[in-house]
Amino acid sequence: MEKLLDAVAAVVCLVSQEKVQAIASRIRRTDADKAAAALSGVVGTPAAAGVVEQLVDAWRAATVSASELASMLLAASHVFTKAASEQSTELVWTGPTTPFVSARRTEQALLQVINAADQTLFITSFVAYDVSTIVKALNAASDRGVTISMLLELSQDHGGSISFDAIGKMKALVPSARLYAWRDKADPFSDGRVHAKAAVADGHTCFITSANLTGFAMERNMEAGLLISGGRIPRALDEHLRALVAMKIVSPV
Repeated sequence: MEKLLDAVAAVVCLVSQEKVQAIASRIRRTDADKAAAALSGVVGTPAAAGVVEQLVDAWRAATVSASELASMLLAASHVFTKAASEQSTELVWTGPTTPFVSARRTEQALLQVINAADQTLFITSFVAYDVSTIVKALNAASDRGVTISMLLELSQDHGGSISFDAIGKMKALVPSARLYAWRDKADPFSDGRVHAKAAVADGHTCFITSANLTGFAMERNMEAGLLISGGRIPRALDEHLRALVAMKIVSPV
């Protein structure tokens, strides 16, 4: 059965929902021994034909009726299509490109998240310098009523690990932001740092990245990240960051 389930998954991941419906319709009118002929020509690409062939082979080895297999295909296709429509994931790469991955500046992805916020925005970063476009977008978000929260690493003078006061600088640049620091670190995190780099808007759109809030990270460094819209991950990240505040693991500055 596992082989058949894998074959069903391969079909619905590669073949459009309309084609899956056509495959299911033909399967209902045939049996495993005649399926190869019945499904001939139903898809138009060699790759799609390959997964349909694997489906037929797996069906022959399983004890599943035509009606059951057709229902499996339709159900799997519905779930896959619904999940795909609820969440999109985009690779963000800053730096040298290859034929396989095009470059999209980290700054553009971060601005997309900031500009998407209607109610709440939570950003974490290790360091933060004066990136004018980001500061401008943050203040514009505040002007439209967005509650901005930021978790940053403390300076060495305040018990942290960086040489300058990024929190004080950000407080001056974005006065409305709620700034947080990780001060009281229980074991085994006593020497830990705020090294996470992420931004989440309204629990719906998030950017998880290797980049700090610096000009070099935005434009020149080799940085990688994922921009995610919809689905479970942005919501979980937003809930986690807010729980850090509510549980007093991080504290206001």
